[in-house]
Amino acid sequence: MASIFQKTLAARKCGPAALFIAVTIGMAAPSFAESKAPVPAQTEAGKLPRIAPDASTFRLANGLDVVVIPDHRAPIVTHMMWYKIGAADDPHGKSGIAHFLEHLMFKGTKAHPAGEFSAKVSEVGGVENAFTTADATSYYQTVAKDQLGMVMGFEADRMQGLQLTDPVVLPERDVILEERRMRTDNNPGAQLSEAMDAALFQNHPYGIPIIGWAHEMAGLTREDAVGQYERYYTPNNAILVVAGDVTADEVKKLAEETYGKLPRRAEPAPRNRPKEPEPLTERNVVLRDQRVSQPSWTQVYLAPSYTSGQRGEAEALDILADVIGSGATSRLYRSLVVEQGLASSAGAYFSGDGLDYGKLGFYATPRGDVSLDKVSAAVDAVLAEVRAHGITAEELALAKKRTRAATIYSQDNQAMLARIFGSAMINGQSLEDVQDWTRRVDAVTLADVAKVAEKYLDKRRSVAGSLLPAPADGRS
Repeated sequence: MASIFQKTLAARKCGPAALFIAVTIGMAAPSFAESKAPVPAQTEAGKLPRIAPDASTFRLANGLDVVVIPDHRAPIVTHMMWYKIGAADDPHGKSGIAHFLEHLMFKGTKAHPAGEFSAKVSEVGGVENAFTTADATSYYQTVAKDQLGMVMGFEADRMQGLQLTDPVVLPERDVILEERRMRTDNNPGAQLSEAMDAALFQNHPYGIPIIGWAHEMAGLTREDAVGQYERYYTPNNAILVVAGDVTADEVKKLAEETYGKLPRRAEPAPRNRPKEPEPLTERNVVLRDQRVSQPSWTQVYLAPSYTSGQRGEAEALDILADVIGSGATSRLYRSLVVEQGLASSAGAYFSGDGLDYGKLGFYATPRGDVSLDKVSAAVDAVLAEVRAHGITAEELALAKKRTRAATIYSQDNQAMLARIFGSAMINGQSLEDVQDWTRRVDAVTLADVAKVAEKYLDKRRSVAGSLLPAPADGRS
């Protein structure tokens, strides 16, 4: 959740830490005009903005949780269905099955042939897509308000009416194998990231790529897909988020008429994932490839998430990452880019949206012929300074100010709101947790930041990655 706020702000600032915004999950805006964003509500204590203060939630009799986020600026709605099943839940030896099923959900049902749902959304001027994360799978559509019932009907139909046969499943398996070749196998940066995750998570399934390992993907079958579908695609394992020109009463009526008719399946087994052992060694991953023209360096530390960490830790890590590497005034950018001239870019991020773990990352691109060793040493010096002496009161205040701005900007886009609430609540956070995120960040103290810096900026918790050009003869 927090990282989505920060990415929104980073993109607004156009700084080097602008990793991605809503387009990361393919959210394109439909052709409906939107007016100026409303001023967010403020809490009585501290006058801090709350995210979507009018949002509410209810549960259908079959166990489907529904979140409604009113936004009456334009007559459009975003409908986003979240399932509590992600790549980290893939059975051992069958990596990629959650993502594979995401693809198969666009095939036909008993009531509608393949492609009809997508064609209908396009026909009414809407957009749709889906995505798989380590912890969830989500399907969304943005359409005119009067088409919400249509979307709900189709989505409810494919929740339990999907028809999967070998002639449907096997060609789609070839599609995802080609997707892997295109996005990962032919991309040195993606290959390095995959190897770093595998090194960081030595026991937890976050170390397995979401798309899967190619040799395991090639063996996925219709039976694997059907088993996954029947176990996890049920109202009592899902959260529906509707954001837009609607009221809770309107959404509840439509939800009961569509999703409410679906039977409740057996409860999925608890998510008992293996834990990471206490890390004892720093790790280093090097990838040399002839396709690389610009060397780059990154380092990732194992960290808690908003769900798994001790109270206040993730908020403090968010502040820490902001001070160290968010924008042109950050410590990394000032030191490496402005003062020493060692890098053309440098930054940091905290990703705390996971169910089990988060990641605290730092990155830099060397300038000219500067070596990665020199860049790495310069980053280490910045981190050592923060770990030894903490941050300043001024830095803390500015980071909190940027957090408030990010909260306001996040409400510019209803699809972003649906993503924020869905990604947090699917992992166990409450509606109030999301709404009061700014308040929790504002409560972070200098001592809190110093504590997490000391605890988590331990190189034994880290994996460093170097991406380098390979000599023409291919030798290391």
